Amino acid sequence: AELTNNNIQTLAFVLDGPFKNLPMAALHDGRQYLLEKYSLALTPGLQLLDPRPLKQQQLKVLVGGLSEERQGFSALPGVETEIQQIKTEVPSQVLFNQNFVTSTFQQQVSANPYRVVHLATHGQFSSNADDTFILTWDRRIDVKQLDELLQAREQEARIPIELLVLSACQTAEGDKRAALGLAGVAVRSGARSTLATLWAVDDQSTSQLMVQFYQELARSGTTKAEALRQSQIKLLQTRQFRHPFYWAPFVLIGNWL
Repeated sequence: AELTNNNIQTLAFVLDGPFKNLPMAALHDGRQYLLEKYSLALTPGLQLLDPRPLKQQQLKVLVGGLSEERQGFSALPGVETEIQQIKTEVPSQVLFNQNFVTSTFQQQVSANPYRVVHLATHGQFSSNADDTFILTWDRRIDVKQLDELLQAREQEARIPIELLVLSACQTAEGDKRAALGLAGVAVRSGARSTLATLWAVDDQSTSQLMVQFYQELARSGTTKAEALRQSQIKLLQTRQFRHPFYWAPFVLIGNWL
C-alpha cells in the first residue's frame, strides 16, 4: 500500500548471498507477478550508481552475434533473426558469425561511441573468474579481457557504454554464487547497466524479447527497466512463453533509467 500511495514505479534490489540468483520478476502475491506491477532492477550497491536516462536520439547499437556451432557450443539459430530485427528497430553496426572476431570487435568498441553493445553469443558467468567468458568466432574472451576492452573504450572516448546486453549468456550451472560473476562484469566493465539472464533461455523466446526490448527502448521517455518490463510482459501474454522460465531470468543490473 505504501508503494502504491507514493506512486513508486521501479523497485531496485540490492541482493546478497543465494538471493542473487532469485528471479525477482517471478515473485507472485497470489494475484499477479511482481513484474506486472513494477519495473525491476538489481544493483550491487546504491552508492555505485550515477543514474542518468538514456538519450534515445543517440541510440546506436554495436551488435555481435554467433548463430553457428563454435568451439563445442551449440548453434543459436534464433540469433540471426534477432539481429536482423534489431537492425530494423535501431541504428546498428553488426558483426555476425565470421565477422564477429575478437580483433574487429575490439576495434569497433574502441573507435566508435556506441551507447549500447549487444552480444548475442554463448557465454558463461561464474563466481570463478576463469570460468567467466563470452564467445567470439575465433576465441573465448575471458572476463579480464572483456573488462580491459570495455574500460579502454571509456578512457579513450570518454563516453561510457550505457547498456551492455548479453542475450545468450548464462550463469554457471550449479554455482550458487554465479550471479556474483555476472554482477562483477556489469560493474567492472564501466557500462552503466547490463542486461543478462540468470539461466540458459530458449533461443526463440530470447529473440522475441530482445526485439521487443529495443522497440520499447526507442520510445522517448521509456527507461531501460520499463522497456525490459514491457518486453517480458509481451512474452507472459503469449501462450507459448507464458511460463516464468522464459521471461523471468532476464535481469537489469545497474542504472535503470
